[in-house]
Amino acid sequence: MNNVAFYDTKPYDRVYMERAERSNELRWQFHEFRLTRETAGTAGGAQSVCVFVNDRLDRPCLEALHAGGVRHIALRCAGFNNVDLDAARAVGLAVTRVPAYSPHAVAEHAVGLLLTLNRKIHRAYNRVREHNFSLAGLVGFDLCGKTVGVVGTGKIGRIAAQIFRGFGTTVLAYDPFPAPEWATVQQVTYVDFPDVLARSDILTLHLPLTPETHQLLNERTLAMLKPGAFVINTSRGKLIDSTALIQHLKSGHLGGVALDVYEEEEGIFFEDHSSTVLQDDELTLLLSFPNVLITSHQAFLTQEALGEIARVTTANLLALGRGDFLPGSRLA
Repeated sequence: MNNVAFYDTKPYDRVYMERAERSNELRWQFHEFRLTRETAGTAGGAQSVCVFVNDRLDRPCLEALHAGGVRHIALRCAGFNNVDLDAARAVGLAVTRVPAYSPHAVAEHAVGLLLTLNRKIHRAYNRVREHNFSLAGLVGFDLCGKTVGVVGTGKIGRIAAQIFRGFGTTVLAYDPFPAPEWATVQQVTYVDFPDVLARSDILTLHLPLTPETHQLLNERTLAMLKPGAFVINTSRGKLIDSTALIQHLKSGHLGGVALDVYEEEEGIFFEDHSSTVLQDDELTLLLSFPNVLITSHQAFLTQEALGEIARVTTANLLALGRGDFLPGSRLA
């Protein structure tokens, strides 16, 4: 029996995890709070912990987990920037992730955010509910004929590029590891990063958070964007410098911004703060702009993605004893 301490639990997590594990070899202990160095003691008696994007597994947390008998960190996500992998290797903790659950879910959400923001569907929806059928202020633009820059052409970025090609756009791409054969088939053109910034009417980010990509969009690079450009981010919040983003919105340089992630989302996203005062001034300011649309890190939230996350995560947890983790999932 593998005892699993499960952190940052939401109702849908419990449903899909319990549905995926039919062998009764896993004993779940669900916690609604996040895993940090302060809460690591709650994993006592567990051989594995299951964590998400905002759990913080730094060296003190990992050392405390190992001292308490934990031997496996199971990430139920693709990103792993919140885990100190060197520290995990040093103390002998196995770390696994879900390398790909549903790239369609995230790519489709990115396009959905753009369509909603551009055609002001969210504003029109609220108007009509109040019996206001005026069209004033709801003018958008055709996607057909525009240039879309896709930064990062992994599985999600490629699907996003293919969707945008279906709208009749010109798609430019930047990736330090290009896929030229795919680009030829899909009629996508790779260019360097400054070029994709300067030529894109719409820029969409689909790359992991690494030291090299941290605040990839900052004061300098945002200034390189075409005036009136739209920016979409469904990857990681820290890819964008929020302070610089606000300045370029206030100046009118950016036409619109659609975010499913935010630089300092930890402790805010995934939670209900509707009855309290939001303490993050930059997020409050971003929410006040009429040309900014923000969702709460929900791009992954489809039935297919949740099912695949649960399947791969439980398979990795069941593999703890024999060390036979799913291909591509082992990190440490």
